Amino acid sequence: MQRSAPLIVILTLAVLAAACGDDASPPIGPGTTADPTATTAAPTTTTEPPAPSTTEVVETTSVPTTTTSTSTTTTTTLPPLQRLALETVGEGYANPIFVSPAPGDDRLYVVEKPGRIRIVGEDAVFLDITGLTDEDGLEQGLLGLAFHPDYAANGRFFVHYTDRNGTSTLAEYAADPVARTADPGSASILLTVPQPRGNHNGGMIDFGPDGYLWVALGDGGGANDRYGNGQRTDTLLGTLLRLDVDSATPYAIPPDNPFVDGGGAMEVWAYGLRNPWRFSFDRDLIYIGDVGQRLWEEIDAAPVSAAGLNYGWPITEGESCFETSSCDTEGLTPPILDYGHNEGCSVTGGYVYRGSSIPELDGHYFFSDWCGGWIRSLKYLPGEGIVEEADWSGDLAGLSEVVSFGRDLAGEVYVVTQGGTVYKIVAER
Repeated sequence: MQRSAPLIVILTLAVLAAACGDDASPPIGPGTTADPTATTAAPTTTTEPPAPSTTEVVETTSVPTTTTSTSTTTTTTLPPLQRLALETVGEGYANPIFVSPAPGDDRLYVVEKPGRIRIVGEDAVFLDITGLTDEDGLEQGLLGLAFHPDYAANGRFFVHYTDRNGTSTLAEYAADPVARTADPGSASILLTVPQPRGNHNGGMIDFGPDGYLWVALGDGGGANDRYGNGQRTDTLLGTLLRLDVDSATPYAIPPDNPFVDGGGAMEVWAYGLRNPWRFSFDRDLIYIGDVGQRLWEEIDAAPVSAAGLNYGWPITEGESCFETSSCDTEGLTPPILDYGHNEGCSVTGGYVYRGSSIPELDGHYFFSDWCGGWIRSLKYLPGEGIVEEADWSGDLAGLSEVVSFGRDLAGEVYVVTQGGTVYKIVAER
């Protein structure tokens, strides 16, 4: 295990820190839902952004395009990358916490924590469930959005929110993909999980390349894994869930989930997580930004097919033993990177860049920190580890409270700040 390597560019940006702990409260177990059933039916698989077209980056000040009458190959030469910049694509949102495209739709959908989903560039609200959500806590409200892989044909999408009792709720809605309007009366509740406290609610949901719906839940809140959920497999708290929403109502259990035959909750795919606020998929990998306690923040990465991984909380925080000088780490999956609270306080996981505008950064995973205000990237290769790292704070300065990232259908990456602005990361050449 290794600490973060030295970074390319360093710029310190101080912002307001967020609280991690709260008062004690009696533990509450996972919520109830209709009995799920195991299935062997294969769900619809998701489509990753297309690989960028072959681009040759050369030292030049022009952008010529060369074609020949005897070949269909087009070679584009680009000037060298001078720096990255932020292009504002939307602003004035009320506490935005996520941005996402919908399959078959090149628009971007912005999730506002009070309970609304808006479309960038349009005044109309796509969905308003402010009457259902509770945003009283720092980490509560409308927290996640995922469009079904066949959304363009079936209009199905899913949201993850905390209701007015503080219960984590996974719900499905129907929309007209052409008119870009959702039906608020179409709600179907798939899963509810009572939360002991108002923090560590997780909230991210997304469809993996396997076609299943993945759901992130924190450890129940408070501090120091107060309710003892981190190393339990029989609770839904502190885990990543993996659900089949196509084969049964409200959902079925994928047949290769690790605890389908016992030993834990059938929905659980991975555990040992403190607060996996944001995760994302890139081809056959999942990246997780797991928010730390007092000293360390971490980025995890693993094959999508790796079932039953234990990410270590609260035995470890980052790569270090939590509040002890030594601990037994056998069987734990360490992070690919961690950093100390001298650099931030709450990691914001992001996305791997797969666009065509900045081919130099193909394969770079972008991430940030809510307190740190910086944006960094790394390139990770299974079996080799991190092979490239960069700190873009010098280029992408002036940010505060980076709460989320997004990636459009073309693989370009976006940044969301809690103050209300959505940016696109662009190149200056």
